[in-house]
Amino acid sequence: MNTVTLSVATHDTVTRRAKKAFDGKNQGSHISFTSVDLLWQTMTRKRWELLKALTGQGAISIREASRLVDRDVKSVHGDVHALLDAGVIQKTAEGMIEFPYDAVHVDFMLTSAA
Repeated sequence: MNTVTLSVATHDTVTRRAKKAFDGKNQGSHISFTSVDLLWQTMTRKRWELLKALTGQGAISIREASRLVDRDVKSVHGDVHALLDAGVIQKTAEGMIEFPYDAVHVDFMLTSAA
């Protein structure tokens, strides 16, 4: 299964992961956010629904994505661009959108407020 991990990670953690990958150590697929707040700001309920609909679909048009989530094209277009800007989904050379994973794992830790 082709799984991506959405996580909250520091710049140092991302750099360490990249260095290990350059050394040939498989790090898996990750999309990292700098804070839990940024993760939740980016991944709204409607965007989670969209991401779920895109998971395993391959490349599709925004119009088809809007049909999958039963929403109007304009609102889906806005969510698509927010996910593109965050690096969560990608645009193909043909102008389609794609989330090239079969599953999503979310990983972050809550700690006490010092």
